[in-house]
Formats: sequence, structure tokens, C-alpha cells
Amino acid sequence: MKILVINGPNLNNLGSRDSSLYGTKTLNQINDDLLNLADEINVELSFFQSNHEGDLIDFIQQNTLIASGILINAGAITHYGFSLKDAIIDSRLPVVETHLSNIHSREDYRRVSVLESVSVGQVAGFGWKSYMYALSLLVEYLNREN
Repeated sequence: MKILVINGPNLNNLGSRDSSLYGTKTLNQINDDLLNLADEINVELSFFQSNHEGDLIDFIQQNTLIASGILINAGAITHYGFSLKDAIIDSRLPVVETHLSNIHSREDYRRVSVLESVSVGQVAGFGWKSYMYALSLLVEYLNREN
């Protein structure tokens, strides 16, 4: 089972962003934690990060046929990325959306996710552990569906 782990704009700067919202771990550290969990649950991960919506779409389109699901933190694109949403729909892959901060308790515009309606679930507000929970839930979902 292969899971695409996709990160959007500014997540490459984790570790130096506002630690009260995003914690102190870097994206590489989070990816390492995900790899450790993936080894435990026998899952292969493919990581991708970009600050550009089109690059995220290209990655999804190029990897749809070899993946079983998508774990995504689209960053700010979460709130307006309708072309990313379309790419997710076209992939026909189950998606779990994740966020480090609780987007539902932040600014009004951050409370809206255009990806939410095409995701099997959303994990937000648990810092770096949001990724771990999201991966576990996605794999559990895939195992149940198969």
C-alpha cells in the first residue's frame, strides 16, 4: 500500500514558523516520524512539498495510478484551492486532510476547507501528531474498504 503525503505552501518552513501554532518540528522531522510509523504498519510513503498549487496537482496526477490514498496538508491552499480539489476528485483516491493547528478555531477564512467535502476525514489541531493520526486513520480506512 502506497500513500502520497502532500504538503503545500510554507510547510517547508516548519521549525522556524510561529511555534505557538505550528510547533517546533521541521517538515523533515515530521516525515521521519511518518516513515517510522509507516514501517510499523507496513505502508510505503511518497513525500512531496511545494509552494505552488499546480505542482501539487501535477504530483497527484502523476502518482494516482500507483497510490492507494492521499494524506494532505495543503496549507493555505486548503481555503481556496478548487483546482486542487478537482485533482483530488479526479484521482478517485481516499484522502485524509490534516493540519497542525485547529483551523476551526482560527480566523474565519481558515475555518473553510474546500477539500473537506472530498476527504474521508480531517485531523486538525494536534500539532505534528495530526500527521500520525491522519496516516493511521487513512490506513485503517483503506484496510476496511479492501
